[in-house]
Amino acid sequence: MFISNTKKQQDEMLKEIGVSSFEELIKKIPAKYLNSDFNISEKPLTEVEAHRKFSELSAKNQKVLNFVGAGAYERYTPSAVKHIAERGEFLTAYTPYQAEASQGLLQTIYEYQSQICALFDMEVSNASVYDGASALGEAVRACARITSKKKILYPKSLNPQYLTTLKTYFGNSSEYTFEAIEHSGGKIDIASLKNKLDENTACVIAQSPNFFGTLEDMREISDLAHEKGALFTAVTDPMSLALVNPPGSYNADFAVAEGQSLGLPLNYGGPYLGIFTCKKAHIRQMPGRLVSMTTDTEGKRGFVLTLQAREQHIRRDKAASNICSNEALCALMATIYMTLLGPEGMKEAAEANAFNTRYALKELLAIDGITLKFDNPFFNEFVVDFPNHPCELRKKIIKEDGIDIGLPLKKLYPDMENSLLVCATETKTKEDIDKLTAALRRNL
Repeated sequence: MFISNTKKQQDEMLKEIGVSSFEELIKKIPAKYLNSDFNISEKPLTEVEAHRKFSELSAKNQKVLNFVGAGAYERYTPSAVKHIAERGEFLTAYTPYQAEASQGLLQTIYEYQSQICALFDMEVSNASVYDGASALGEAVRACARITSKKKILYPKSLNPQYLTTLKTYFGNSSEYTFEAIEHSGGKIDIASLKNKLDENTACVIAQSPNFFGTLEDMREISDLAHEKGALFTAVTDPMSLALVNPPGSYNADFAVAEGQSLGLPLNYGGPYLGIFTCKKAHIRQMPGRLVSMTTDTEGKRGFVLTLQAREQHIRRDKAASNICSNEALCALMATIYMTLLGPEGMKEAAEANAFNTRYALKELLAIDGITLKFDNPFFNEFVVDFPNHPCELRKKIIKEDGIDIGLPLKKLYPDMENSLLVCATETKTKEDIDKLTAALRRNL
C-alpha cells in the first residue's frame, strides 16, 4: 500500500533540498508538457462512455505501411510469445532475491543467457540491461576501467542515438576523449582507424550491420584494435547473427545489441532489451546480475543469482554500474521467441529479411532519379539517394498513400542531404514493396 506524503512532509523535503516549491523543482521542464489538457470530456464518463470515446479517438490513427528501421524493427512475433509470457507463472516479483522462491524466474533468465551466448558465440551474457544504447555505454565504461586508458574510438556509422547515450555515461568529464572514425562507402575507413588508433586507446567500437545497414569487416577492425592494446566492443543486430559471423568469431571483448528484434513489438520506443555479452576474462566488469546453475545439498539442480557487481550489493565505489534493473519480462519474451523459432527458424526469418530488402532495392533502383548510396553488403536496410531532399516527399506519401518510405538522413548526417534509409523486414510482402515503388513513381 502506498501512503502519500503530507503537506508538512513535502514542505520539509523541499526545504532540505533548497527549493521553495515543487514547481521550482521541475522548472526546467517546458510548460507545454506540464498539466496538459487532454480535452476528453467536460463531464465525468461512465466506463461504457469512456470506452466508446477512446475507441472513437483511436479510429483517427492512420495505419501506415512502414519501411523505417534505424535500430527499431517491425518484425513478426508469433502469437504464442505473448500468450506464454502472460501466463500467471511469470507474474512474480521483479527481482528474484529469494532463490528458493524464484526458481522458475531464475531458470528463464538462465535460459536467456544460454541462448544469447550461443547466438553471439560469447562466453558470458548477463541478465540484460535497459536497451541496446545503455548496453553500449556499460561496455565502453568497462573497457575504460579495465585498460585505464582515456581515448574511445567510435565510427560515424554508429547509430547516433547510441552515441548520444554513450557520452552521457561519461558525463561532462574532460578526462575522456571521443574520436570519430570516418566511413568510406558506408563502412569504417580502415585508414582513418589506423590513423587514430594508438597505445592510449581504451576501446574501439564497431557496429555491424551499422546504422546504414552495411556489414563491416569486423575481424580486421578487431585485430587492429588488439594490436594496439585496445579492447574491441561490437554492436550488432541479433537477427542478423542467424546469417553472419557472430562477435565471438572475430574475438570481440564485449558484444552488445538491442534485443527488440527478438519478439518485442515497437511500442513507440520501449520497453526494449539491452543485450550485454563479454569474454569470461571480463566477467567481473559486467553490470547487473548473472544467473548461474548449481546443485543443492541433495544434489538437485537449482538456480541462483551470482556475481552481482552492483551498488545494492557491494560498496558503491566498487560497483561495475549503478544500473539495478534487468529487463526480465522482455528477456523472457526473447527467450520464448528464440525457443519457438529455433536456429533454423531464425535463419529463415533472417533470410526473408535479406531477400525482401534486396527485392526492394532492385525495384527502387528501377525508378528514374533514385541511386544506391553505398555499394556494399547489407542485411535488412540500405541507403538510396533522391534527386531532392526526400522529407517533403515522405510526408506527402504518408498522407496520401499511407506509406512511410523510410528515414531521411539529413538531420543526422548533414552531408547526406538527399539520402533515405530504407528497411524491409520479413513482415513485408512483394505487394507491399510494389505499393512503395508505385507511390514513389507517381510522386517523383
